[in-house]
Amino acid sequence: MSATLSIPGFESLEAALKHFFGYDTFRPGQQDVMAAALQNQDLLVIMPTGGGKSLCFQLPALLKAGVTIVVSPLIALMQDQVTALEANDIAATFLNSSLGAVESRDRCDRILSGNIKLLYVAPERLLNEGFLSFLDRVKSEVGLAGLAVDEAHCVSEWGHDFRPEYRRLSELRQRYPDVPVTALTATATERVRGDILHQLQLRQPHVHVSSFNRPNLYYEVRPKERNSYSSLYQEIREQEGASGIIYCLSRREVNELTERLQDDGISAMPYHAGLRDKDRSLNQDRFIRDHVQIMVATIAFGMGINKPDVRFVIHYNLPRNIESYYQEAGRAGRDGEPSRCLLYFSLKDVHTLDWLIDQKVDANGQALENEQRVARQQMRQMIDYAESTVCRRTIQLGYFGEAFTGDCGQCDNCLNPKPVEDWTVEAQKFLSCVARCKERFGMNHIIDVLRGSKNQKVLSRGHHQLSTYGIGNDKTADQWRQLGRSLLHQGLVTETTDGYPVLKLNPQSWTVLKKERDVQIAVARTPKKDPTQVDLKRSEVEALFMRLRSLRKRLADEQSVPPYVVFGDSSLKFMSQQQPQTLKEFEKISGVGRRKLEQYGKIFTEEIRGYRQEQGLPIVTETVLEQDTLPQPKERSKSKKLSSTLAMTLALHQRGETPEQIAEQRQIKLNTVFIHLSELLEQGQPVELTTLVPEEQQSAILQAIEQVGADYLGPIHEHLEARYGYDEIKLVRAWWQHQHQDS
Repeated sequence: MSATLSIPGFESLEAALKHFFGYDTFRPGQQDVMAAALQNQDLLVIMPTGGGKSLCFQLPALLKAGVTIVVSPLIALMQDQVTALEANDIAATFLNSSLGAVESRDRCDRILSGNIKLLYVAPERLLNEGFLSFLDRVKSEVGLAGLAVDEAHCVSEWGHDFRPEYRRLSELRQRYPDVPVTALTATATERVRGDILHQLQLRQPHVHVSSFNRPNLYYEVRPKERNSYSSLYQEIREQEGASGIIYCLSRREVNELTERLQDDGISAMPYHAGLRDKDRSLNQDRFIRDHVQIMVATIAFGMGINKPDVRFVIHYNLPRNIESYYQEAGRAGRDGEPSRCLLYFSLKDVHTLDWLIDQKVDANGQALENEQRVARQQMRQMIDYAESTVCRRTIQLGYFGEAFTGDCGQCDNCLNPKPVEDWTVEAQKFLSCVARCKERFGMNHIIDVLRGSKNQKVLSRGHHQLSTYGIGNDKTADQWRQLGRSLLHQGLVTETTDGYPVLKLNPQSWTVLKKERDVQIAVARTPKKDPTQVDLKRSEVEALFMRLRSLRKRLADEQSVPPYVVFGDSSLKFMSQQQPQTLKEFEKISGVGRRKLEQYGKIFTEEIRGYRQEQGLPIVTETVLEQDTLPQPKERSKSKKLSSTLAMTLALHQRGETPEQIAEQRQIKLNTVFIHLSELLEQGQPVELTTLVPEEQQSAILQAIEQVGADYLGPIHEHLEARYGYDEIKLVRAWWQHQHQDS
């Protein structure tokens, strides 16, 4: 599809992908979605966590004229995404309550000057009338390339994280009917998808629904017993310092578990709604930057976590429903690397959840009976998942309407299969009883009839007179319940999902009743340890990987960014396996784009050569290294003409006006003038640098740039012992960057 598209400045979408983000190939579905986006179609994109949703709107935004507005629900989420984009030298910014008035105005000036491609904003700000007026200016002066609604399940009241303010986003479609809308989310049942299409008024959208299967994740459920803390502690120790999240139901349990882990020498921090905003933010930042290994949290810690290298997620209590569990466990392994999802299950948690459901009341203290009923059905589905003996993926994917054959090889039930028995006769009895009860009752009532119960519900309906009454008294209620769950998971019977869980027959049910199909079910037994776990620390590849992680951590700390912004774990593993020693080899690593090749290529290849030398492995010769230079970028199309605001600043500068005079004449901030001049210098426009910064100051600043690099102003300012202001440094750096681009 993309082959027919014209991509200004690039041979193909793949070339643009490599240039901006360093990836050689698209993930499944990405290319078709991007091609549709470049044709200005509305889109609904359902991709699991780690599937590459963000790229689906980020890359098209860079290739289209104008600004793409990204609706993001949390400050932390938008800040993380913008930081990662800036690390790839991509013009992105955000506007939210964390910014002061001056900084917000400066960012608005940059947007209006045409120097921003992606603007992240929360729905509350986006729908403010004053901000909408600003967007009108953006559309008129720069252009609106599109609207991307991230975490779009928040639109639907049937989603797991409904937010009323998301409902109002349809107002933007009415205000800007010609601006294409892209809705993206990781989890959405068929009902939620329909609600998203309706609420956002998507017109003839290109709909992409990826598989919800996360093959890199291993799922396991363990009984929660008195010694479960020892099991938890051992699980963490076996991870050898990798990042992990532990979810608990209550703040009290979060605090107690955090203290216990800290006492046992585990680097852990708490996160819950009872902490001050400042403390929560600080703890989250420590976790993201790998300053602590473990985050112990309630579900308050969630959607805004953009950390790709979480290696394990542990639920120390039963989650509320399967969708929440899928979402929370899915925060492991977003980079596609093998990761573990462990759930501890106790009936005590059921009582706690039941109490929480009872707290669903309206403003007058009256029970919200419909919400409570739906919540209890979802809780029971979660209990079924925890107690199930069939493939965990079959249950998870079935919840989202996706068929799975079972035997995933990546869950405890598949790796440690229980004894399988033929229960075809029992299944026929069960399904026959569902039919005799006119498909109007739930599992408990069917079991009561099969076992010959004399309770009032059975007798009052005359079900003691059915032919199936009492034919199953040779099995316990738990055995019949296990069969019923297995039939549901295998798709041999259906259950309604409106809060009244009624069993219904389907076409597959009749294949069993007509003796056209046998029914096998697994019988529970004591689980064994996952045999696939191996200690990769002993391998040479893993040793180099840990060494590169340490280097990444040091570089990240120096730049005050999260480690994954430097490189993701998957890129480090490629480096560890392929061990590139030259820049030309390093460029071929997935995740290495032009900016990161320039920024990190030399230091990482030196580290790899040093490791190989210590191990007695061959290293490249000095002659090869002398010839090793940065590959030259292909010629790109010229940038568009200057925006009106930049052109006006340039004209006043060329008339001899000082920055102060320009600011006064144009009624804009002085800082904005310096931003304009810096952008003009970086574009190679005729700005007289010596009239702005004396030559001796230029020389000192250039020497500092050569010493500490040009990526961040702070290190340059510190290296110069604050002798020169940020404005002067910014101007000289812009001139240097232009020269660097041309060299």
